[in-house]
Amino acid sequence: MHLTGRFEVPDNDPVRSTESEWQGMRREAAELEYAWQATYQNLIEAAHAEPALRALYPFTSHWALRFSTTTRPDLTVVGPCLSANSDGTYGVGTGFIDDDLGQFATAQEAVAVAVRRLPSGLGPTTLGE
Repeated sequence: MHLTGRFEVPDNDPVRSTESEWQGMRREAAELEYAWQATYQNLIEAAHAEPALRALYPFTSHWALRFSTTTRPDLTVVGPCLSANSDGTYGVGTGFIDDDLGQFATAQEAVAVAVRRLPSGLGPTTLGE
């Protein structure tokens, strides 16, 4: 067993918890042993490189990347869902694992669409109680 850094923020600071979750997610993406690992890692890294998304609490379900304005346990989902597809493309959707906002050849294109679809006025991540 090795520690990932996730959930190891002793003071429950939401900003530090968000940073910790991103670091754990990036580490996990780099260590996956699946055929689609590189596609998934590219998505995680592209989302992390975007300041508007990096400020949000990231979480995944079925390898789909979502964002929240609050930390666990009570997530407040915001913005579209991003997915890394098995064919090497990237999907963006309004729902869970839905490509209704488009399929893209690069992770950067998908992330740009997601950022444009974020609501305005998002503040810093807060604690999910």
